[in-house]
Amino acid sequence: MKRNKVPDIKKKSLLIAVVFIFTGFHVTAQTINLEQARSLALANSRNLAKYNLAIQSSILDERFRIYSNLPSLSLGANASTSLWNAGGEPAPDPLEAFKAGANFSVSQKIFEGGKTLVQKAINGLATETARKDALAEYFNVLNTVDGAYYAALEAAADLEAAESALQTANLSLSMAEVRQASGVISTGDYLKALADRESSETSRNQARRNYSLSNAKLKSLIGLNEAVGFNAGQVDFSRYEELILRLGSITDTEADSLYGELREIAAAANPALAKAGLSSRRAEKSLSLSKLDFSPGLSASFSTGLNYTPNNGIEPSGGSVSISGSIPLDFWVTANNVAKSKIARDTATLDYYTAENSLEAELQSALFNTIAQAGSAGSSRRALEYAEKHFEYIMERYRLSQSSVSELSDASALVSSSRSQFIKARYGFLQGLSTLRSLGAFEDEEKLMQILKGKGP
Repeated sequence: MKRNKVPDIKKKSLLIAVVFIFTGFHVTAQTINLEQARSLALANSRNLAKYNLAIQSSILDERFRIYSNLPSLSLGANASTSLWNAGGEPAPDPLEAFKAGANFSVSQKIFEGGKTLVQKAINGLATETARKDALAEYFNVLNTVDGAYYAALEAAADLEAAESALQTANLSLSMAEVRQASGVISTGDYLKALADRESSETSRNQARRNYSLSNAKLKSLIGLNEAVGFNAGQVDFSRYEELILRLGSITDTEADSLYGELREIAAAANPALAKAGLSSRRAEKSLSLSKLDFSPGLSASFSTGLNYTPNNGIEPSGGSVSISGSIPLDFWVTANNVAKSKIARDTATLDYYTAENSLEAELQSALFNTIAQAGSAGSSRRALEYAEKHFEYIMERYRLSQSSVSELSDASALVSSSRSQFIKARYGFLQGLSTLRSLGAFEDEEKLMQILKGKGP
């Protein structure tokens, strides 16, 4: 990726957010798609804004290091006269004793043992580290808003399922009331229908609460006012059908091969791992810099100026050139600093290995979870189809008084459970994709999907 990729993304996201808010969003409930939610979340992220400011600050540090190695220029001026003599008597003519002067000097470091180049490299690595921090936060924001968006959709689907279950319970109760009044069913069956209806209403109310909470979280992430209503746009699952089928039937050997391919991509692109590598390189450079404190230093300076007096007017004061050198003798201090730098270098190396192991574990977990969710999406869909057919069969028998309230309740519960599993599997699969995209730093989800389908990047 280009070095200025993150700041450009931030500017683009902010522009999209502004256009979206002022042209496509009203007080009434609107549909917001995932891309719009991502753009608004990026524009609203305070942490991402802080990381972008850190990049700018690091660039200024680089410039300061360059400026500090340029010649140092200074210009000075002075003026004086005598107001009284040593005896305390007033001077006869202060203007005759007036003197003025100006001076100009230039100084330049000549030799520092190579410290300038090493420090420049350290500052460059610091700026690149800041960029990786911003890039990591960029993908973190995307992963977070994806999770919130999918959670809102899942909550909406759960609420719809709960409403359907409540309607079924109401229908069952109404039929039970008629039969109880005519003495066809027992009091126990009628009480069972009442309990099912109340339980379904409780589940519906809990689903409403979860839906409200998930919407509130999504609103907070994308920076919308709580008074503004919206509905999260539906996901086109047909786009993922081929991938779900592929991952749902993948073999262990294919899964291991896929993990190896993703690990190779993530090792090269993951910003957290790249940051750990940069930190290790900075620690190595800092060790080199501390060793250079043993080296002598050499600098030169030149100065000249002008003097003015009423009698002689303006005349040059001459010029001077000086060269100075220094040799550090407190070797024990430098040796101590070198030892500390070695410890910092070794610590940074261990941190890199830790980051590498952590990335491998997270990537493996995300991939196998996505595969599991894809398999669950297929099996739970089939289970839901069978459960719905079973419910239709029991409902028809219930209408004909051939099935009990308990049998209808069990059939309805099976439908609700199967539908819940299907909903969780589908949105869990999407969240798994989002996590894989963040770990591999995929700017385009389509590239990730092609790899998972076995068709290459």
